[in-house]
Amino acid sequence: MHDHAPAGGIRDANNRRLLATALTLTASVMVVQIVGAILSGSLALLADAAHMFTDAAALVVALIATAIASRPADDRRTFGYQRAEVLGALANGVILIVLCGWVGIEAVQRLLAPAEAEVQGGLMLVVAAAGMVANAISMWVLGRAQKRSINVRGAYLEVLGDLFGSIAVIIAAIVIVTTGFTQADAIASLLIAVLIVPRAVGLLREVVVVLTESAPVDVHVAEIRQHLRDTDGVVDVHDVHVWQLTRGAPVFSAHVIVEDAALTDGRAARILESLQGCLADHFDVEHSTFQLEPAGHVEHDTRHA
Repeated sequence: MHDHAPAGGIRDANNRRLLATALTLTASVMVVQIVGAILSGSLALLADAAHMFTDAAALVVALIATAIASRPADDRRTFGYQRAEVLGALANGVILIVLCGWVGIEAVQRLLAPAEAEVQGGLMLVVAAAGMVANAISMWVLGRAQKRSINVRGAYLEVLGDLFGSIAVIIAAIVIVTTGFTQADAIASLLIAVLIVPRAVGLLREVVVVLTESAPVDVHVAEIRQHLRDTDGVVDVHDVHVWQLTRGAPVFSAHVIVEDAALTDGRAARILESLQGCLADHFDVEHSTFQLEPAGHVEHDTRHA
């Protein structure tokens, strides 16, 4: 009475490959930005390089978590290791929040006490433009996979933050080149922090939903229950539970009361197939478990709907 369709090894291997590609791009841009910050005297480039360094570390965490998540299930961990992706996403979210705090504090300090060193806006502009292109490529690489993996989603959000950071640095560089207003450097750094915070909070909120085994935000239990009740031969549905192992891996279980005759005339298998098909086709549920009960069955946990 089970439909086991866990995420396959092919998807996990593909996620690792995409994360490795993004890591290579991120690390390369980080090195270029550090060199550019030293040569140009740009504080915004240095802050963005620090951002990239943190992102590179987070991508390493994501790669490790994805590798662990791909390990097969065993008798101790019957669902496998997919929750490792969630722990990786949690680490990424915390890193983002800490990073935002540091960048924000540094930006305010620089605004209050601006550095007197001259900033070479031209070099700053070239380096930031190269970073923007690399971040755009990384986002394109991770774009599809981030819809299926909360861990890749965390990496995607970090690259998105990098992209906004590069754009902010480009604007600051243009301002410095055209007006000589070097404090645009600090303003760009502060903008980077402001743009990242909502995304980091959103990622942590999603992690909380998974770890508390709440129903995914886009899943409506009442609607699912009604669909199942409309199945031929089904009398009622109770003890419904919906949660997710990680992003894109919903799990469902329910007790289904069927007509007494269905259990004796061979229709039980067809009813079960219809129930599983309903979840797979209409709600994209990856793993479902049903307990079929006769209409006269009264053992019922009244604590659950």
